Amino acid sequence: MNFADGLLDMSDAIITVENLSKRYVIGHSSGAGEVHQYVALRDVLGRGARNFVRKAVDVFRGRQVVQGDELEEFWALRDVSLEIKQGEAVGIIGRNGAGKSTLLKVLSRITEPTEGRVLLRGRVASLLEVGTGFHPELTGRENIFLNGAILGMTQREIRKKFDEIVAFAGMERFLDTPVKRYSSGMYTRLAFAVAAHMEPEILIVDEVLAVGDAEFQKKCLGKMEEVALGGRTVVFVSHNMAAVKSLTTRGIVLDAGRVVFSGTTEQVIQHYVQLISQSTVPGESRAWGKGKHTAIRDVRLLTKDDRQPTMQYVPGDPLILEVTIDKDDTPGMSLELFLTDASRTRLGLASTYQFHGQTLPEKKGTYRATMQFDPLWLAAGGYAFDVATSVPNTGWDHLVESAIGFEVQFSNALGYPWDFKQSYGYGFLTLLCRPAAEFLSVGN
Repeated sequence: MNFADGLLDMSDAIITVENLSKRYVIGHSSGAGEVHQYVALRDVLGRGARNFVRKAVDVFRGRQVVQGDELEEFWALRDVSLEIKQGEAVGIIGRNGAGKSTLLKVLSRITEPTEGRVLLRGRVASLLEVGTGFHPELTGRENIFLNGAILGMTQREIRKKFDEIVAFAGMERFLDTPVKRYSSGMYTRLAFAVAAHMEPEILIVDEVLAVGDAEFQKKCLGKMEEVALGGRTVVFVSHNMAAVKSLTTRGIVLDAGRVVFSGTTEQVIQHYVQLISQSTVPGESRAWGKGKHTAIRDVRLLTKDDRQPTMQYVPGDPLILEVTIDKDDTPGMSLELFLTDASRTRLGLASTYQFHGQTLPEKKGTYRATMQFDPLWLAAGGYAFDVATSVPNTGWDHLVESAIGFEVQFSNALGYPWDFKQSYGYGFLTLLCRPAAEFLSVGN
C-alpha cells in the first residue's frame, strides 16, 4: 500500500487517488449443492484435507485465509482515479455493491488497496460503521475518550471538546451507562458527535446517518455543512439524494467498482437516475426478482399517440404507463405506483385498489396493465416510478425501485416563456389516474 502524507507536489488536492484497485478473494464450497445427493466419506475427508493444506500455506505466506474449497476473485474497485480539493464537499453515490464503502475504507486506512495509491494531506476522521471503536462494557463517558483517542485526538483536545460532544449528542442522562445498553440510534449520536468535533481536515461519512431520527439527521447535516464551510473537506456517501444535494457541491458516481461520472451534484444525481433506470430494463444486468405471489416483469412509459416506449415526458400530455405482471391466484391484490424525483423523494402515489377499488384479476397468469394519468405539470429534471404489487393485510409482495425512469426536458407545453416549477405534495396522483387500470391477459 502506498500512502503518503505531507505536501503534494504540483497540486492543491487534499485527496488524490491514482489507479486504485481493491481485490477480494471469495470462497465457495463445492459441496453446497449436494444437499440432496449422496456424498462419499472419502470425498468429504479429501476435501477437508485439501482445504487444511491450502489454509496452512496461506497462513505461512501471510495471505488472507478464505473459507471454502473453490476460490473466486472479486474486484470491489477497479482503476479508480480522482482528486478532491481542500474545502470541497463531495458526494459519492452508486448502487449497492458499487464500491462506495470499500473506497471510503481505503481512504480511511482501514483496508489496503491491491493496486494504486492514495495520497492524503491532513488528519482524517471517519464515521463508517455505527459504534466503531466503542467498547460495550465501558460507559458513554469512557467511550468518548477511547473513541477520540482511536481517531487521533489528544486527551487535551477531548477534554476541551467534551461538553460540546455531549451537548451535540444529547446524551447527558446516559453518559455513565454502559454503551451495550444503547440503541443503534444512541450509538450513532455519540459516534458522530466525537468524529465531528475532532476538527479534522478531512471528514469521511458513510450511510450511518440513516440510523438516527429525522431531527438528528438534520443536526448532522448542519454540522457537516459547518465543517465544509469552515474550509475542511467532506466526503459523503449516501443513498439519500436529498441529503447529498443539500450538503455537497460536487459528486462522483461509482458503478461496478469504477468511476463512471463526475460533475456537479445536480449532474451526478441526474446521471445516477438514468443509470438505475437503464439497469431496470429487462434483459439488462439487473435481475428484477419476484415476490411470493407476483413478479413485475416489465414497466414502460408510452407515447400518447402511437403508444410506443419512450424515456421523455412532455408536461400537459397524458402520462401512460404499461406494467406486465405474473401472478398466482391470490385474490384482492393491487398495483401501486410511486412517482419520485431525482433526489428519490416520493412525490405521489397511485393505487388501483386504494383509490379505485380495483384489484388484479384473480386467475393465475401474465397480465399487462395500462394506466393513464391526466396531465402532470412537472418541473424539468429526472423522474422515476417505483412499482409494487400489494397483498391484502400483508403489504407489498414485489417492489421494483425506479422501475422506469424518464426525463422532463422543459415544462413549457402551453408556450409560456418560463419553465414550470410547481411542486406537488404526497398523494397528488390519487385523482389523476383515470381510468384506473385496464388489465389484459397475455399468457397463463
